[in-house]
Amino acid sequence: MNKSEIKIYKTNEGKTSIEVKLEKETVWLNQYQLEVLFQTDRTSINRHIRNIYKTKELDENRTCAKIAQVQKEGERSVKRTIKYYNLDIIIAVGYRVNSKQGTEFRIWANQILKDYLIKGYAINQQRLEKQVAQLNKLKETIRILGNTLKYKELSNDESKGLLQIISDYSYALELLDQYDYQTLKIENTSTKEIYHLSYEEAIRQIELVKQTFRNSDLFGHEKDDSFRSSISTIYQTFGGVDLYPSIEEKAANLLYFIVKNHSFSDGNKRIAAFIFLYFLERNTLLFSKNGKKRIADNALVALTLMIAVSKPEEKDTMIKVIVNLINKNN
Repeated sequence: MNKSEIKIYKTNEGKTSIEVKLEKETVWLNQYQLEVLFQTDRTSINRHIRNIYKTKELDENRTCAKIAQVQKEGERSVKRTIKYYNLDIIIAVGYRVNSKQGTEFRIWANQILKDYLIKGYAINQQRLEKQVAQLNKLKETIRILGNTLKYKELSNDESKGLLQIISDYSYALELLDQYDYQTLKIENTSTKEIYHLSYEEAIRQIELVKQTFRNSDLFGHEKDDSFRSSISTIYQTFGGVDLYPSIEEKAANLLYFIVKNHSFSDGNKRIAAFIFLYFLERNTLLFSKNGKKRIADNALVALTLMIAVSKPEEKDTMIKVIVNLINKNN
């Protein structure tokens, strides 16, 4: 018997104390403990147990377990096999010896088992609910990916990006499942911010991109103040606490807001992706320790398209996907 839980049984008078093993939804006592419990000799206990098995009242294989124990005998350590008997046998023997203490123990054991089963049910129920939540998150992500495919005929690289997101996201769920069935959530992120992005710096970088790649005059032309709002929003606080406390959450929401706000006459998605990468790079999150990009170029394209076609109520899922993809601890 492995991983057993120990409970201490005391008689109502408090004169007798017995360590009781709790395992496999029942309690277990050895022959010596039965002798103490029923206040009778071990010979009588063994005779009753033999008769119970002989008449097939109970099955020995189901009610008896043998475990090896090391005992000190003088200066020697002797390994002996000890028989343990479950509650069915304990009750059956209790009826035969007509022990009041046996009745008290049966009442105590049944209450212990009831508590144990309720606790076990609650834990299993929580795990089941977490697994269902994980599955729903993955299904929701795949559904958003499906909507992206309907929205635009993708190039080969963009299709690879979508498949990469499915692969990475599924892997994240698999890892979480190994950690006691945790649901997908934002955790172990980088809370220490190295670089604070300003609106003025972002505009300078956009202008630099425009000149470098000789984009049209409409590229980066602001239609309203929504771009400034996208940047300021990721630094919002409530009661002195950041609404987006980690670098990864700020980056994910920055990409989402810029894509969704359509702040520019031309180049909204390209600008969103560039500022997102620029923010990660300045906060030393763009590359992993081995120099590899945390998010591949084609995956970034596909992710930007996913945001563009996603519904407002899907924002939470989109943010969690992005954070898990760029989180250096995943």
